Amino acid sequence: MADMKNTVPQEVEGKVALVTGAASGIGKAIASLLHARGAKVMAEDMNPAVEELARAGLVPLVADITEDGAAERAVALAIERFGRLDILVNNAGIIINKPVVEMTRQDWERIQAVNATAAFLHCREAVKAMMPNRSGAIVNIASYAAYFAFPTIAAYAASKGALAQLTRTLALEAIPHGIRVNAVGVGDVVTNILNEVVEDGPAFLAQHGQAAPIGRAARPEEIAEVVAFLASERASFMVGSVVMADGGMTVTAG
Repeated sequence: MADMKNTVPQEVEGKVALVTGAASGIGKAIASLLHARGAKVMAEDMNPAVEELARAGLVPLVADITEDGAAERAVALAIERFGRLDILVNNAGIIINKPVVEMTRQDWERIQAVNATAAFLHCREAVKAMMPNRSGAIVNIASYAAYFAFPTIAAYAASKGALAQLTRTLALEAIPHGIRVNAVGVGDVVTNILNEVVEDGPAFLAQHGQAAPIGRAARPEEIAEVVAFLASERASFMVGSVVMADGGMTVTAG
C-alpha cells in the first residue's frame, strides 16, 4: 500500500486552523493531520495534555471552551500567532448515558454547553475573523446521533442535532462571504469519549462499531481525512453538507 503521506496533496498548506478538543482522539488526529499537510494549527482543549502537541507551527491552548470569552480568546490568539484564521474545526464533545427520567438539568445543560453552545460561539467568532478575507472553512463534528437515536442518549442526540442544524443555517449566512460551513456525521470511533460512562471506552466503541455495515469502528485518523478534505479547496462546492462517515450506520438505522 502506498504511503498516504507521500501521495496526498498539501491541501491546507499556508492555512491557519483552530481545532477544539485537540488533546486526544479525533481532535488530536485532526490537528496533527492538518499540521502535517501544511497548516499552522491552534490546538484548544481544557486537558493540559494538549500541550504535548506543541511544535513549530502547532500551538496548544489550554482552555475551557464553555467559558464566556473562550471563543474570542482562541480566535484572537490564532490571529496573534499566525496572522489570520482560515479553518475552524469544532470537534470537542462529551456524552452522558442516562434515561431522560434520570437526567438532571445540570446533566442536560453540560452536554449542550460543550457540544452545541461552545460550537456556536466558536463559529460566531471564526466567521467574524474570516469575513474580511472573504474566505474560510468551518467543519463541525456531528454524529449519526443527529439523525437517529437509541435509549439513554437524549442529551447527546439533541446536541448533535442542534449542531447539524447550526451547520446548515450558518452555511447559508456565511457563503455570501466566501466561507463554507460543513459537518461530518461520525459513527463509532475508537476514542476516550466514553471513559466516564463505561469501564473501557475504546473497547466498548470498538465492539459497538461491529454493528455497522462495515463491521468495525473507525480510527480517529479516518475521520481526520474527511475533515481535511472539507477544510480544503478540494471541497470548494460543498456548502451546508453533513457528510456521513459512520460505516453505514445511518443507511441501516431503523
